[in-house]
Amino acid sequence: MGLRNRLKHFSRHPKVRAGLGYLTASHIRWVKTTTRWNTINASAAEPAWRGEVPVIVAFWHNRLALMPYCWPSPKPFHMLISGHPDGQLIARAVGTFGIKTIAGSSTRGGGGAVRDLIRKLKAGESIGITPDGPRGPSQVAQDGVIALARLSGAVIIPAAVSVSNRLRLKTWDRLIIGLPFGRGVMVWGNPISVPRDGDEAEMRALQQRVQDELNRVSNAADEAVDARA
Repeated sequence: MGLRNRLKHFSRHPKVRAGLGYLTASHIRWVKTTTRWNTINASAAEPAWRGEVPVIVAFWHNRLALMPYCWPSPKPFHMLISGHPDGQLIARAVGTFGIKTIAGSSTRGGGGAVRDLIRKLKAGESIGITPDGPRGPSQVAQDGVIALARLSGAVIIPAAVSVSNRLRLKTWDRLIIGLPFGRGVMVWGNPISVPRDGDEAEMRALQQRVQDELNRVSNAADEAVDARA
């Protein structure tokens, strides 16, 4: 076994993953508390924060590590995260912020995860989902988010978080990692409703609308904090 494979095997040991999860959560909390935050269009999400309606919060996969900052509410919030070990590392970290996670995918054989998500929504609990996850293409919305909205009746709210101090990893999505002592912003987009009886052309148009709105709020978030990386 080569050195790279040895390190990979070591990093996936349960105790090592637990330790990495703790360090990741500590880093996220450090960035959260040392960053000056602003929220744009919070009124779009406030009914869900109050527990009045469940929503589907959609965000690009490259902002997954920033999303623990998006839910300032004690109301239940569930994030769909890949069952891959790297995804479960993030799941451990966001769990320390009171965010529950569901392992799986909204596509590619993720039927069990989809059923769990629909149950949560119909129980009045909100969820978060990455329409381009878990493997991309990056910033291309797949149809899973539309199917969830169609079956559950919940609206989709595109959202983005950005920070002025950050790193971008050399992953398929160029995952953004926040750094402390900067400015941060949460941008909420316009809610998107999906009719249960819409035809295929309408569903495709709504899928494109989700993609366009996600790109809009992501660009707006980056511009608001003058993020360059």
